[in-house]
Formats: sequence, C-alpha cells, structure tokens
Amino acid sequence: VQLQASGGGLMQTGGSLRLSCAASGHSFRSYSVGWFRQAPGKERDFVAYISSGGGTTDYAASVKGRFTISRDNARNTAYLQMNSLKPEDTAIYYCAAQTSVTHYRTNYGYWGQGTLVTVSS
Repeated sequence: VQLQASGGGLMQTGGSLRLSCAASGHSFRSYSVGWFRQAPGKERDFVAYISSGGGTTDYAASVKGRFTISRDNARNTAYLQMNSLKPEDTAIYYCAAQTSVTHYRTNYGYWGQGTLVTVSS
C-alpha cells in the first residue's frame, strides 16, 4: 500500500487542522493506520492509531482529547483532526499502515512522506 499525507500548514495556538492520509495499491481496508510525528531533533513518536474497520482507536496522552483519528474506507483515506493546537504539536506528521494495531513505530511497514505542521505561539 502506498500512502500520501497532506493537510499540514502553519496555524496559531488554539487553531485546528485536519490531516489526510490517502492510500493506493493494496486493499486499504485491510490495514490499520497510525499517525506519528517527529519534531526537530527528536525521535518519531506515536500520535494515534485506528484499526482496519475503525472500531478501535488509541492516542498518545499528549493529544488525547484534542486529536481525533478516523477513516473512510470507501475513499481509501484516513484523517487526523487536530484541535486546540499547541506550539509543542509542531512536527512533521507521518501516516503509516500495518495489518494490526500497534503503538510501535518499528512495526509499521508502510509510510507516507510526511506533512509539516507548525503551530505559532
């Protein structure tokens, strides 16, 4: 499966953005999707995941209650709705796919190219 993340941009603190992860190739509905982010000089960290059917989600503690992950299998697309953005949310955001839900970056076999989110104070 090939993934392409989009929707990043520059926002002020408290603003909202919706990231998209468009998939092509193998059957998207067979894969769980994870979002990760990497701030400058830091490791790539887990943000959220959603199961293949959308019934199971989980979030990093730092984004719980502010971010929502969803998917539309008919459109082969997953989303990350980000509300109440903070400067510490500034990072490159990556979507990834795997056949089972997992928090672990190394378990994901398919990655998109990343989209930059910058939150100004």
